[in-house]
Amino acid sequence: MRTDEFDFKLPERLIAQSPPEKRGASRLLHLTENKWNDRRFVDLPGLVRENDVLIFNDTRVLKARLFGTKSTGGQVEVLVERILGQHEALAQIRASKSPKTDSHLLLAGILQVTVLGREGEFYRLRFDSTEQLEILLEQHGQLPLPPYITHAADARDEERYQTVFAREPGAVAAPTAGLHFDEGMLAALRSQGAQIAYVTLHVGAGTFQPVRAEHTQEHVMHSERYSIPLKTVEAIRKARMLGGRVIAVGTTSLRALESAALREVADDGKTHLRGVKSEINAGEGETNIFITPGYHFNVVDVLLTNFHLPKSTLLMLVCAFGGMDRMLAAYAHAVEQEYRFFSYGDAMLIERKA
Repeated sequence: MRTDEFDFKLPERLIAQSPPEKRGASRLLHLTENKWNDRRFVDLPGLVRENDVLIFNDTRVLKARLFGTKSTGGQVEVLVERILGQHEALAQIRASKSPKTDSHLLLAGILQVTVLGREGEFYRLRFDSTEQLEILLEQHGQLPLPPYITHAADARDEERYQTVFAREPGAVAAPTAGLHFDEGMLAALRSQGAQIAYVTLHVGAGTFQPVRAEHTQEHVMHSERYSIPLKTVEAIRKARMLGGRVIAVGTTSLRALESAALREVADDGKTHLRGVKSEINAGEGETNIFITPGYHFNVVDVLLTNFHLPKSTLLMLVCAFGGMDRMLAAYAHAVEQEYRFFSYGDAMLIERKA
């Protein structure tokens, strides 16, 4: 498909620059097979059925942005993409001139860093400290807000750009559908007879990268780490057995679940792909799954998600899930009704197109 088929006009005023005053004080556009309804997020428990299972992404956002200088004096901005060990990481670097292999950076005025080399779009860095890298980032880094949020991260962002259930550090962007939930909403869902379960997918900076290719099949996704606990697999099996639905809270949860359902290691040790309804195993893996219209969904029945960027891989995913014409019409309705868009914006509850 052509990338520009997923374009739409979005007034800048609809891009949410800050979260609502309270978690969950947002709007919810509910899409069923034949219609949509304008609701409030607090209506969600009434839209969830007994025996449904909601799957949340429990990744935690790192303070992954660091500013500093090269040994030559030039300014640099570093965004850690992935921690590789106690002292090494893959990172994006913004500078007037690209740093050379074996050159040195001074970040946050205190962290000595060696550039070990390039790996595709990223740099491999070694932090020359006895302290673990995760601790260094927490002490000296800044929260990496998305590029469309124009203010620098402050204390409020440090609270609200994390989900209340974030516990596995490793992401550089929040699983934003989860930002709507507080403990009261989780309790209300359980009181409806729904199960709550978790996966982990460490969201990379590639989630904000535009699709520059003219056709979707030419775009290559960044790889991200995910983990599916056995308890989550058992919760899905229980929901299926009792006639419940699998509700993915966010595109990251959906991508983790669908990736796990598609993996099969053959006798030759290579990973092959297949699509078998509801077959999912616990475990860890890497995924660069790119879901576009025509994809056959194996696990997820309902998707809760925010509104996404024009021509983005996430918009392509929701068009695959809900039907392209229906989703683009819903987005046009959301613009007309002035829903708030992107990370701090409003939500959609999409029942999968049959």
